[in-house]
Amino acid sequence: MDEAKRIYVLDTSVLLQDPSSIYQFQPHEVVIPAIVLEEVDAKKRQMDEVGHNARRIARMIDQLREGGKLHQGVLLDRGGFIRIELNHRSFHHLKHAFADRTNDNRIIAVALNLQLEENEKAAGRKVILVSKDAIVRVKADAFDLQSEDFLNERIVEKDEGYMGYVHVESDPEMLTQLFQTRTLQTRDVVSSCYPHQFLLLQDPLKRSSSALAKVDALGQTLSPVTGRDEAIWGIQARNVQQKMVLELLLNKDIPLVTLVGKAGTGKTLLSLAAGLFQTEDMHAYRKMVVTRPLVPLGKDIGYLPGEKEEKLRPWMQPIYDNLDFLFGTKKQVELDRILSGMGAIQIEALTYIRGRSMPDQYMIIDEAQNLTKHEVKTILTRVGERSKVVLMGDPEQIDHPYLDEYTNGLTYAVETFKEEALSGHVKLVKGERSTLAQLAADLL
Repeated sequence: MDEAKRIYVLDTSVLLQDPSSIYQFQPHEVVIPAIVLEEVDAKKRQMDEVGHNARRIARMIDQLREGGKLHQGVLLDRGGFIRIELNHRSFHHLKHAFADRTNDNRIIAVALNLQLEENEKAAGRKVILVSKDAIVRVKADAFDLQSEDFLNERIVEKDEGYMGYVHVESDPEMLTQLFQTRTLQTRDVVSSCYPHQFLLLQDPLKRSSSALAKVDALGQTLSPVTGRDEAIWGIQARNVQQKMVLELLLNKDIPLVTLVGKAGTGKTLLSLAAGLFQTEDMHAYRKMVVTRPLVPLGKDIGYLPGEKEEKLRPWMQPIYDNLDFLFGTKKQVELDRILSGMGAIQIEALTYIRGRSMPDQYMIIDEAQNLTKHEVKTILTRVGERSKVVLMGDPEQIDHPYLDEYTNGLTYAVETFKEEALSGHVKLVKGERSTLAQLAADLL
């Protein structure tokens, strides 16, 4: 078979995640089964990112009609070829294993029939089914049909993500100099680093001799991080990563902070405590806004009665739980009374944040791993002057159907901004909620 030219059959999940994917396979041929267009059409009325992408891919395919009839194929600029497949829909080769004519099975049938047809040619091409759906890829393997995940949207490969800190072996003289002069040249310690990155310096011969240092905004000097002796709204750092987090959250010169960590590592609690301290005590910001995307875990709870605040309460309950702890309240009415009296605290769904201008505000965006790259861009491009944004979440716990830990908006923001002087990042690894919570996060 000719390996130089291949046929890529695209699943609906690929188009809905990245509409420009139809141009990513040149100079090879791209085939879109007709059933994929029907699935895309069914999503176009949704008012979320999936609906936005469905409408976008519809416009892109419509523009391709100017180059010819799509069912016959259209030549692309860089030598690729794209067509809508109306034939090859027979279930003859699938019926013994998957008799149900589901949309996924129809897509597999198109790819399989194309491959069988190519096998009969003297110079037949390899047919590859591309899908974000793991079950579709598993089914394809059952028929010896080559299948792949769509990796073009990946920001990082596995275990290669930026953590915000590094461990560095250091001699005792350098540690002494750091504490005496309060500064070191980064080039004397590490070969390369990022702005606001943390360095855990440790004497290899004396493990108890160590120091935590932070790179400046220009990446040229190091200064020691000693942490705060007094509690912030009753909260103190309980491990070295939490100490890093508070250092970034309380620095007004860092307008973007990204936090990644499993459940129970303290992301939300530390962010809220730092926000309350800077908004209510220091008056560094005019308002604190806390928000999260409305993506349900499990089955959607449907329509809810009441006013907007009552409807949003189940979605925003994790935020209220942390505020209960910070304010020491035991009843919902007590917390509601406090929040209504403190007009500087606003809890909103992300749906109501988009499109607004947010100057002089401390913004916390929880569960940011459920945002797409486009949504993160939409949010950050609307941040006003003198505002601070905290993006946080756990990329391993994603409820969005077309995202994973390597393609979500939070990971995108972390990797995109790691070289910028206006941002800082920390990956928290140690849970502090409870021994059981940490064990569950590790084992499950």
